[in-house]
Amino acid sequence: MRTLCASTLIGEFFVIGFAGLVAMKSDDLTTATVWTVCGIGMLLSVLLCGMITRPGGIQLGWALQIALVASGFVVPMMFILGVAFGGLWWASVHYGRKIDAVKARWAAQEAAQAPAGS
Repeated sequence: MRTLCASTLIGEFFVIGFAGLVAMKSDDLTTATVWTVCGIGMLLSVLLCGMITRPGGIQLGWALQIALVASGFVVPMMFILGVAFGGLWWASVHYGRKIDAVKARWAAQEAAQAPAGS
């Protein structure tokens, strides 16, 4: 699960950065505001890569997905990208857990088949 989720979060890192470049064209926002918000989002996406397996990591990832969709109010294309990355996040968590369960089952089978003397 960790690899799939981290891949999604790294993709989001770049999307948030590019959205910041687009948001800078808005007359309503200052450059400092745009890069403070985008910087926090980018930092959170990188930090979450290491927190996926810790308690609350998945929930923080969902919060980032919601923020990504909500950023569509500033950069309308982010509605589409936010939903797309939300789907990727769901798939990463869902299928990542299935993969982890299969790996654990294989490890248990190998441990059971190993000679007792080893």
